[in-house]
Amino acid sequence: MERKEWILQELQRVYDQSQNYMEVALIKATQSILLEQYKRIEQMEGEMDGTLWSPKRWSE
Repeated sequence: MERKEWILQELQRVYDQSQNYMEVALIKATQSILLEQYKRIEQMEGEMDGTLWSPKRWSE
């Protein structure tokens, strides 16, 4: 299992068991931040790949 999936599953498990509003809000915010960070990581990896394979940008 990938780390991202494991973290999100664990957060969801805690969310499902939580009775405290503040805890639920914190977990939802954490899930949202994690998803955004993983999205940005994928975008940066794609940009790096594109730069490495683009002859136009090799001189930069």
